[in-house]
Amino acid sequence: MAQSLTATAQSLINANKKVQLIYAFNGIGKTRLSREFRLLVAPKQAEGEEESEEETGIKILYYNAFTEDLFYWDNDLDADVNRKLLIRPNGFTNLVLGFLKDQGLDENIATNFRHYTSDKLTPRFNEQYTIKDATDKEIVVPAYSEITFSIEAGNEEPIHNIKISKAEESNFIWCVFYSLLEQIVEIRNLEPEDRATLQFDDLEYVFIDDPVSSLDDNHLIQLAVNLADLIKKSRDLKFVVSTHNPLFYNVLFNEVGNKTCYMFTKLEDATYDLIEKHGDSNKSFSYHLFLKQTIEEAIIDNKIQKYHFMLLRNLYEKTANFLGYPKWSELLPDDKQTYYNRVIQFTSHSTLSNDVVPEPTEPEKQTVKFLLDHLVDNNYWKEAIVAAPAAQVPTTETEHGTV
Repeated sequence: MAQSLTATAQSLINANKKVQLIYAFNGIGKTRLSREFRLLVAPKQAEGEEESEEETGIKILYYNAFTEDLFYWDNDLDADVNRKLLIRPNGFTNLVLGFLKDQGLDENIATNFRHYTSDKLTPRFNEQYTIKDATDKEIVVPAYSEITFSIEAGNEEPIHNIKISKAEESNFIWCVFYSLLEQIVEIRNLEPEDRATLQFDDLEYVFIDDPVSSLDDNHLIQLAVNLADLIKKSRDLKFVVSTHNPLFYNVLFNEVGNKTCYMFTKLEDATYDLIEKHGDSNKSFSYHLFLKQTIEEAIIDNKIQKYHFMLLRNLYEKTANFLGYPKWSELLPDDKQTYYNRVIQFTSHSTLSNDVVPEPTEPEKQTVKFLLDHLVDNNYWKEAIVAAPAAQVPTTETEHGTV
């Protein structure tokens, strides 16, 4: 049923379920949904309003793009030596970092981080120290407010103060959040009189939006399995997890019992629909058909954007996977390299500002239509693809089952 973003968030709260899984394409509004959900559970106070005792406890933890924005780099532009990742102070980070310090979780964070990146990459939190500003005034830099990274390879000399990649940075931030959540679940599973701290006694919800989408499939599966284990271990917290990644979604679906699943969509009038689904994305989302429909609607409305090239490539990949072609480019028209380059131009990630691909031109928009028509009208698009539910998302066999 079409409703506002706030009403959608409220419906998740009203459902009163332990685990709710949400699938949506990027750009639909998952991050904004997590924000609305957070504001409904724990509204921000009006300026100047005094905080009551009932409002001091944390009621919700959330991980999303706003969480990552709390971390930023000091690249030491003058000396180009002491590069460090800084944590922006606010009520949430001050509480979290104090808790991490008290519980000694820095090694847990480092272990989780190395598990998903490299066993040679080591993060280190700072101890408290004092510096002087331009006016010679002493400034105290609190402990656990800065992180430096080093590469330590056996007997070789360590390389200190390196700057890690954006993907590694996202991974590290997730590991901070996950390590915190691990400890909170462990504490909350104890009786109140046995808990080391009471500061999370009011916690009710955990909202996680697309943890680390830059991971390769193997690590992404492991992350999803670890998260699912933690969710199952928790006795009383309620979890909402949203993602655009069908593999991540399917692992959670298969690993977590007693869950409610949704497809989250945005309608033309800027309202939203949260459609309950039964089964993983292979069985209930008709994912490849949804891709096809999304691209067709953009063609009809002449609203093709760069991301439609990504959807088109995704559709080709899934069709090739179903039919057993080793490369999706083999399904392209005769002049394969030309069309391959055009699609890749819009689906590759650029790292330099002058390499950013502009919005599609009219001929490029026509390329989307041509390639979609070629795929659908050609013998590649067989009735079996439309009919067979198992063909809608590539599956992977793991020790945890088919995902």
